[in-house]
Amino acid sequence: MPETQDLTLDVTQSIEINAAIGDAYKALVRRLTDESSTPDNKPMPMVLEEWPGGRWFRDTGQGQGHLWGFVQVIKPPTLIEIQGPLFMSYPVAGHVQFRLTQIAGGTELYLRHRALGMVEDEHREGVTYGWDHFANGVKQLAE
Repeated sequence: MPETQDLTLDVTQSIEINAAIGDAYKALVRRLTDESSTPDNKPMPMVLEEWPGGRWFRDTGQGQGHLWGFVQVIKPPTLIEIQGPLFMSYPVAGHVQFRLTQIAGGTELYLRHRALGMVEDEHREGVTYGWDHFANGVKQLAE
């Protein structure tokens, strides 16, 4: 029987961005959509329907694609929360929170990704690097 820690994933990261909160929010949305890429920098454009219940998904054309999750909370320019499996294409319940806070000299992006399920080792090992790549991309776009 799996141990509890084998069934959970909990990653927290934050990064300071030298930009106004509105610019950081716009960069976050761009990173979640048109400027999305894999950790090895391959383009992976996504669609984000910016309303509660909206989908976040990869449209690969001709009615095909991958559903990553649904918008649970959206409060521009401070918060986006998405619940769903994200990049894990198997039974898992996940939630990711992107919180932007104005700080002296710019904005802090706080990211927390939690999941419950039989998370595969490959995903467990790569998730911290992947979110770090994502956050740095937001920073680059905003600055």
